[in-house]
Amino acid sequence: MLKGTTDKYNLKNLVYYFLKLGTIGFGGPVALVGYMQRDLVEKRKWITEEEYREGLALAQLAPGPLAAQLGIYLGFVHYRILGATLCGLAFVLPSFIMVVFLGMAYTLYGGLPWMQAVFYGVGAGVTGIIAMSAYKLTIKSVSKFKWPEIRKNWLLWIFYMVAVVITVITKTEQVLLFIAAGLIYMLVKAPPKWIKKQPALNFFILGIGFWQFEWNELGKIAWFFAKAGAFVFGSGLAIVPFLHGGVVIENHWLTENQFVDAVAVAMITPGPVVITVGFIGYLINGFPGASVAALATFLPCYLFTIILAPSFKKVAKNTSVKAFVDGITAAVIGALVGAVIVIATRSITDVPTALIAIASVLALLYIKKIQEPYIILAAAVIGLFLKLSF
Repeated sequence: MLKGTTDKYNLKNLVYYFLKLGTIGFGGPVALVGYMQRDLVEKRKWITEEEYREGLALAQLAPGPLAAQLGIYLGFVHYRILGATLCGLAFVLPSFIMVVFLGMAYTLYGGLPWMQAVFYGVGAGVTGIIAMSAYKLTIKSVSKFKWPEIRKNWLLWIFYMVAVVITVITKTEQVLLFIAAGLIYMLVKAPPKWIKKQPALNFFILGIGFWQFEWNELGKIAWFFAKAGAFVFGSGLAIVPFLHGGVVIENHWLTENQFVDAVAVAMITPGPVVITVGFIGYLINGFPGASVAALATFLPCYLFTIILAPSFKKVAKNTSVKAFVDGITAAVIGALVGAVIVIATRSITDVPTALIAIASVLALLYIKKIQEPYIILAAAVIGLFLKLSF
């Protein structure tokens, strides 16, 4: 029997669990980490409460999509690097396969009226969902919209608002802004001991595009998505401003509508939301592009986990590290809000799409148990009805 558990289990059991969760686990990162706590801690008792909390803390502190990072850590707990690798792959692979097939269908049928009608409604629905997620992330990671809390976290709000404005103006992510926010907040709130001793700072398939790809593009895809994966903190949707700026504005790999559709695909598939990178990679450069994009995005998350996990208890208590992450998180969430504004200007083009977006937000606010895929499905049906009936 493994130390800290009351039920016997082996690596095969754990890998099968994550394969199943990656196949049917809807609801986004918050729901997925909740399923892990319910299933692995409360029901099966394979993981102790302490081990789960440590994994969740690491997933929140280190860059990487929250649910995938936690899954990798829980695989590492008793089975080290092999467990982390197999559990991470099992969790991500089902949704990756799904988005590749959706990419094939999108490439084949994307120009047909019925497909355009579907994504007419879906684009507006996704905008509402992202807006709601940005609101939840704001009150969770920056502060609630109450004056005493805003005054207490005034510096985080400055980072947040600056990131909103810069993202709206430039329509792209500013990695240096995020790093600067993290460093400034760390220096203000919890400067490392060594700084106090130093007078100066030292920082340093052919028809559907399956095999249609260009070798030189793969390198660009790998570098861009590796950067994106290294700066995702907390929620998978935090990657949206990074992807939007690089994929649509800088590299012109996708159009605005294609990008919104890619986010929608992530919403209607189980597993981590960040798997949208597989769909985007497929549209850019076929199956090789999808594979490289997914691998590059999840590799930083995997490496951070297996490197930090052995000594994480000590690192997690470091107030300077916490402050650095808090500063970056505020700026990243601000960028997400900015990206929502940019996407909304392109996706909400008339009264029906505005109503769909508003209805999506209201559904998430007042229908507690509703999941994003149902909202996307409803938006698709409405889009079909509106476009094909009139």
